[in-house]
Amino acid sequence: MNARNIFVITLILLAIVGLGTSLFGNPLGLVKQLLVTAAVIGIIYFIYRRWFSGRRAGNSNEQRAFLKAAKQSKRRHKKKSPSKPQVSNASKKRSIRKKSNANLTVIEGKKNKKNNRASF
Repeated sequence: MNARNIFVITLILLAIVGLGTSLFGNPLGLVKQLLVTAAVIGIIYFIYRRWFSGRRAGNSNEQRAFLKAAKQSKRRHKKKSPSKPQVSNASKKRSIRKKSNANLTVIEGKKNKKNNRASF
């Protein structure tokens, strides 16, 4: 065991001893202290949620749109029937290539313009 493990174990044992003595010595005080601690943590958590939820308001619409698109994509992939008829290996090799859905456009420009660079 290294020194860090011994230190952590010692702290845990002291915490257990402290809780035990507080429980037997003043149980009502312990309950009160735990309730106050839980209330303070709850207030800090509430303020944290309010503070950061206001800053993410712009992203929430984008997040909702993304989740909606993801659901639609999942539905679209589920609709495809997995039971395709078996195709022989020779025809499989030819049918691997699919038609592209890309909409390509030609950008007009000066195609005959020569480059003004020094050639090495």
